[in-house]
Amino acid sequence: MLSRATRVTFGATAWIGLALSAFLFFRYEAQIANLDASTREFDQGTRDAATALADLRSAEQAYVAAGQGVAFWTPKVVEAAARVTDALHQLSDLVRRLRAEGASASLAVARAVDNGAEAGRLEPGEGDVVGVLNQAGAALAAFQKVDVRARDLVQSGQLLTAGDTIFSDGAIAIAAAAHAVELARATESQAAETREAALRQRQTLALGSAAALACLVVLVLLFTTAAPEAPATAGAAAPTPEAVAPPVARASSVLVNAAALATDFGRVRDAQELERLLGRAAEALDASGIVVWMGSPDGTTLQPSLTHGYNPQTIARIQAMPRSADNAAAAAYRSGTLQIVLARPGGGNGAVVAPILSADGCVGVFSAEIRGGAEASQGVQALAGIIAAHLASVVAIAPDVSAVETVEKKVANS
Repeated sequence: MLSRATRVTFGATAWIGLALSAFLFFRYEAQIANLDASTREFDQGTRDAATALADLRSAEQAYVAAGQGVAFWTPKVVEAAARVTDALHQLSDLVRRLRAEGASASLAVARAVDNGAEAGRLEPGEGDVVGVLNQAGAALAAFQKVDVRARDLVQSGQLLTAGDTIFSDGAIAIAAAAHAVELARATESQAAETREAALRQRQTLALGSAAALACLVVLVLLFTTAAPEAPATAGAAAPTPEAVAPPVARASSVLVNAAALATDFGRVRDAQELERLLGRAAEALDASGIVVWMGSPDGTTLQPSLTHGYNPQTIARIQAMPRSADNAAAAAYRSGTLQIVLARPGGGNGAVVAPILSADGCVGVFSAEIRGGAEASQGVQALAGIIAAHLASVVAIAPDVSAVETVEKKVANS
């Protein structure tokens, strides 16, 4: 039987161990919360930069618009360029601060970059997010040089040459900057997920250690209380708790649906198969209706290209809308960011509108009318973004071709 002093010492040691485990658990929880907040801040910064780049491109293209000129749009170009520069500086500072705090890992971004030095792609060799943001800054500097040349051409009356410069060199530079910003966002998000997984693992270890220690204390106390007269046997092993098998994680239904749709999008061969896939996407999202909007070749309007779930009378009322329209679809097209329309009590369904992004920017939007208020679910929003990403490879806009013709040609050739 253990002496009273021994039991007191053992109990005090056990409580100290439990307190230390609890301290580590909550410390890791605080680190995870800080990491999530920093990740959200970085993600918002990249969205702001993407929005400013879209405004920058539109303002420069307006140089050659009828009834408008350089004098009106130059200040807007300068202001949008300053917003992009500020956003890139803030993102770089945030990444450096995260790395100083150990909350961001250096990732080999070059592996995610296609080989080649063509316009609109990043040069291989940058090994971290700061390097990618620096390349976005370099693309912005190249755009500003193109902008100066375009203004000189417009002021000298060479509108045709100015238009070629704006819609070729200027668009390429903006696309390269937007691509770099998106790659930086994806890379930093992956780094944050890796860091959070490591913290979760340590948190689980701390919790498991506390549980094992508590079980050991209970067993020792039960042993010394239930068998006070039992002689100590030399070499007898103290009972140890059985290891508890970790629960088998169930795959999320969102991930299952996303994986199945991703596989089938890669096998689309004709328009009928694409329409069937939209039906499956509607089932996965619990959407009452879906509309795929594609931008016109000049980027000024959105045209309904594909629909699902609506009757012919409703489809006949769906008309093309200007890029400047005050609704979620036009906002997603302008900003290149996901838009949410929350359902109103007693009103209609809510909606999720995801931009269809290509290397040249936003070429259209994927709009889904969601039942039951599920538009606020992160899983539904993520699945809508995944579907929009796959649509980008199937229904991308080609110059001088209508949206419907483009869909048919892309699907037929895939």
